[in-house]
Amino acid sequence: MSISIFSKITQPPFDYVMLNKLGYGPNEYSLKRIKELGLKGYLEEQVNPIDSADEVFNKKIQQLTYPINYEQYGAGGSKKNIKENRPYTLINASLPELWPLYQDSVPYAEKIYPAKQVFGATILRGVYSKWQLRELLVDFWHNHFNVSINIDDRVAVTFPIYDREVIRKNALGNFRQMLEAVAKSVSMQVYLDNASSKASPANENYARELFELHTLGAEHYLNHLYNRWREVPGATTGMPEGYIDEDVYEAARAFTGWTIADGADDWKGGRFPNNGEFYYFEQWHDNYQKRILGVEFSPNQPPLADGKKVLDILAAHPGTAKFICRKLCTRLISDTPSEQLIEKAAREWMLYVNKPDQIAHVVQFIALSEECKLTWGKKLKRPLELVISACRAVNAEITPNDNLMWSLLQMGQQPFAWPTPTGYPDHSEYWINSEMLLRRWNFPINMLNHGWHNYAYHEVGDQTPESLKTYREITEFWMKKILGYLPDAEIVQSMAIHLADGGKPDNENRLRGTFRKEKIAWLITGILLLPDFQVR
Repeated sequence: MSISIFSKITQPPFDYVMLNKLGYGPNEYSLKRIKELGLKGYLEEQVNPIDSADEVFNKKIQQLTYPINYEQYGAGGSKKNIKENRPYTLINASLPELWPLYQDSVPYAEKIYPAKQVFGATILRGVYSKWQLRELLVDFWHNHFNVSINIDDRVAVTFPIYDREVIRKNALGNFRQMLEAVAKSVSMQVYLDNASSKASPANENYARELFELHTLGAEHYLNHLYNRWREVPGATTGMPEGYIDEDVYEAARAFTGWTIADGADDWKGGRFPNNGEFYYFEQWHDNYQKRILGVEFSPNQPPLADGKKVLDILAAHPGTAKFICRKLCTRLISDTPSEQLIEKAAREWMLYVNKPDQIAHVVQFIALSEECKLTWGKKLKRPLELVISACRAVNAEITPNDNLMWSLLQMGQQPFAWPTPTGYPDHSEYWINSEMLLRRWNFPINMLNHGWHNYAYHEVGDQTPESLKTYREITEFWMKKILGYLPDAEIVQSMAIHLADGGKPDNENRLRGTFRKEKIAWLITGILLLPDFQVR
C-alpha cells in the first residue's frame, strides 16, 4: 500500500475534518458543539478546559477499574495469586504514595501498575473527554519529551506524576515552564541519565537530546559545517543559527548536580535522601565558567542557575520556535506542511514566548490556517488514534485492560514504551507495512465481533434506526455517521450487498434480533477498515 492511494479519498464535511485534526475524531457531542460554536468558538473553548465540566469522563473514571494479576511468592516457597480490579486512584497519587513502590521487595507487577493506570486513563480520556484538543496535545508532548516506562522502575512508579504534573499540566501552557518541569522530573532524570551526572566528566545524554530533540532539533545541528563556536553565524552576538558539539558538552556541565533523591551513594561519603523528589547536589556541580550558544556563563553561580540559564536560552531561540512549530504542523495538518505556515507559526511562537498560554495561542493559529482547514487525507492515523477514534465512532463502552495494551503493542504503539528518545514516528510511511497493516485491520474485527478481549462493548444494533427499510439505507446510515459522507458508489454497493448476504441492496431489510446486531457489526467493521477512516 502506498500513501498516494490516500490522496484519492473524498474530503469529509468541514466539521469532520477539524474534529479529526483537533482530537480523536467526532462523536455526537463534539459534532453538536462545533456546529453551535463554529470553529473559532470551539477552539477557544478547547484551549480553556475545565476538568470539573468533563462530566462523562469523570463519571467513567470513578466507575471503572484497571485489573492487576500476578503471582506473589512468600516465605518457604508459598505462592499467592493476586487478581484484582482496582479503582483509578494512582493517577492522582502523590509522590510519597508512589515512591515506596520502588523498593526492591515490591513485585514488578506493582511497580509497573501506576503506568498501566495512566495508560487506562489516557484511553478513557481519549474516548470520553470533551477536551479533545488537550488530549491530542498531551499525546504530542509525551512523544516530544519521550521516556519509556520499561527503562527503569523509577520511571514506571512515578509515571502518574510525569503525566499529570509535567505533560498534562503544561500541554497548553508555556514551553519554557514545561521544559524545566521535564528537566527536573524523575522520568527524564532517570531516562537520560542526568540523575548520575557529575562534574569531570558530565554525562552528555540529557544535554544532547535537549538540543537535538527537545528544542533546536537536528535541523539546527551545524557541526558538519563548523568546528569552533566563533565560526557559527551569529554566535559572537549571542544568537547563533544553530549548535555544535561544544555547546552540548558545555550544557552537560551546566546540568551536573541536577539529580533525584533516590537514596543513592553521593560518592562523597554519604547518601541522598530517599523520597523521589528533585534534588540538587552542589558537590556534583561543575562550577567553572562555561560558554553555551555564544553566551558566557560566569563561574560559581547560585544553585541551579547554570541549568536554568541554558533552558532560558534554548526556549527563546528562534530555531526552537521553528522546530517545535514544524512538529505541531506535522501533527495537526500533514506529513509535509508548508514552510510558509511553519515560518508564520514560529513567529507566533516567538510573539508569545513569555506568555503563560503560549502553546494554546500557537495551536489556535495553526488550526485556523487555511492549510489546516483544506488539507485532508495526508496522514495515516497512528494505532492509538485508530483505537480511540473507532470507539468514538460507534459509541463503544471502553474498559481498558492489558489485552487492549497488547493490541496496541502488536500494532506498533504501546503507549509510553517507545525505547529511544525520539518518541513514536509521526510520518505515515513508518506505519505502512504488511505486518502493521494486518494488525491494525485486526483491531476493528476483534473489537466489534469478538468478546474475548473484554475491553470494548457496543450496541450498534440499538443505534441503527428501525425505520431504515433496506440494506442500502442501513449501509448509508452508518457510512454517513462514521465518515460524514458516502464514499465511492461501488464501495457502498458492495457493502450493502454483503449486508444482504449477497442479495439485492435495495431489498427490504429482514435482519432481526442477535443476527441483526452481528451483521451490522460486520458492516461497521468494513467501514472502519476503509482507507477513508484510516486517514485524517
